[in-house]
Amino acid sequence: MRAKVGLWIDQKKAVVVSLKEKGEEIGVINSEVEKQARRTGDSPLKGSYDSHQVPADDSRQRALTGHLHIYYDKVIESIRDAESILIFGPGTTKSELKERLEENNLGERVVGIETSDKMTDPEIAAKVRKHYAK
Repeated sequence: MRAKVGLWIDQKKAVVVSLKEKGEEIGVINSEVEKQARRTGDSPLKGSYDSHQVPADDSRQRALTGHLHIYYDKVIESIRDAESILIFGPGTTKSELKERLEENNLGERVVGIETSDKMTDPEIAAKVRKHYAK
């Protein structure tokens, strides 16, 4: 039997709970996504300031998107063999991951997408067990 997977995800990390005949496994995948570009050099409040120190919004967005794609690919690789996948978490990351799963011909394995707040790893595992116990 292949694993039944529950996945809590946001832009910072993904917690993957795999339910197998042998038991339960919990894994964490951290992203390297940084939402805010960091400024280097002088502050505009302290004197000279060069606007070129921070990349333009479109280049920052491209960089963010690139990092997210790498992150999603890591998550997809960890759940590729799953029989069924439950995705939950805050924000839009869960929907973006579902789109990536569909692009990888894994969309039909998604059994649900739910919105939830931050949760501890034991809370995530309990939610996945409860979902698949139905």
